Amino acid sequence: MEKIEEIIRNTTEESQEKVDWTKAWSAKYPVLDVYQKEVNVPKYASEIRRMFTELQADYGYSEQDAMLVLKDILAHEYMDNRPKKRK
Repeated sequence: MEKIEEIIRNTTEESQEKVDWTKAWSAKYPVLDVYQKEVNVPKYASEIRRMFTELQADYGYSEQDAMLVLKDILAHEYMDNRPKKRK
């Protein structure tokens, strides 16, 4: 984990912008390569945009901070509500 954390700390915004993250992660998660052909993306995008804008207005967050907060909430909702694996 320390190596991953170090990479995160040392990665610049400029280098992040050069990466096609959907393509990079689709090697591990193939759904990322196909969902745009199957899902009504504008429907979900407009709702996400509404929440994004609301966070900025309600809490004075920058664009980046609002995105990070929404992303974190989504991750917690997923992790906290998925079925528990049995040992």
